[in-house]
Amino acid sequence: MKTAAFPLSRLQLASRSSLAARLPDFITLMKPRVMALAVFTALVGMMIAPVRPDPLLGFVAILAIAAGGGAAGVLNMWYEADIDALMTRTARRPIPRGAISRPEALAFGLILACCAIAILALAANLKAAALLAFAILFYVVVYTIWLKRSTPQNIVIGGAAGALPPVIGWAAAGGEIALEPFVLFLIVFLWTPPHFWALSLNRTDEYARAGVPMLPVVAGRAKTKRQILIYSIMLSPISLLPWALGFAGAIYGVTAAAGGTTFIALALRLIRSSDAGRRPAHHLFAFSILYLFVLFAALLAGKGV
Repeated sequence: MKTAAFPLSRLQLASRSSLAARLPDFITLMKPRVMALAVFTALVGMMIAPVRPDPLLGFVAILAIAAGGGAAGVLNMWYEADIDALMTRTARRPIPRGAISRPEALAFGLILACCAIAILALAANLKAAALLAFAILFYVVVYTIWLKRSTPQNIVIGGAAGALPPVIGWAAAGGEIALEPFVLFLIVFLWTPPHFWALSLNRTDEYARAGVPMLPVVAGRAKTKRQILIYSIMLSPISLLPWALGFAGAIYGVTAAAGGTTFIALALRLIRSSDAGRRPAHHLFAFSILYLFVLFAALLAGKGV
């Protein structure tokens, strides 16, 4: 019996060692950088709600929202593994380089999504859990599987999924249907197209090679730049609504005005740049990330959080 148990324990240790070695790859599948910004907006939505949740339950709810966002990222990478393999930016992701198989990614994503939804229902409420389930389903089925490969408006329509975290955070705190979460949703929704189109301008050849009809591929760089400017102009006044409606203070108002002006200035600079210039698009993309983070941080600061 002892001799039979020895090789089995070695096998178990090897399996555990392999799993531990691949843990960073599973984390990468969750798109942690994208998830972090979404989770932060969810936290802001939770903290500005009329009722503050119990600190422990609120922390668990945020972890569940993070896990749900990560699950959406995993399922996105599972389905888009063929596209990722063709693009320089994504070719080193875990599935294209063979670190994790597609069946493993699918199983991981589904389990993570189910656990996240169940935990959010227990830690917060069914409404927040239902919103999280809808966001994951919309991102994976509507955006990833349907829109991404069929229309240049994929980012516009699919952006609804990424705009839901502040609404989920608000609902997790027990907030009812109100204007505040809708305004936060609208800000992120209008922010999404110029953010992703600025990135895609410098990846047009890769998207074309992968057969993804991003706006620069289908409509050209000039029209994409104009669309970026249009959305930047729409975003600026909408970002001022929290201050105008009275649920954000002067700190937020000044931040939103300065950020919106800078966003438009960078979009104008992008329009005036040559098609060969990559820096203006990269600068706008990088600023857009900082913009959203600082905007929502100002909302928290104005609430004394």
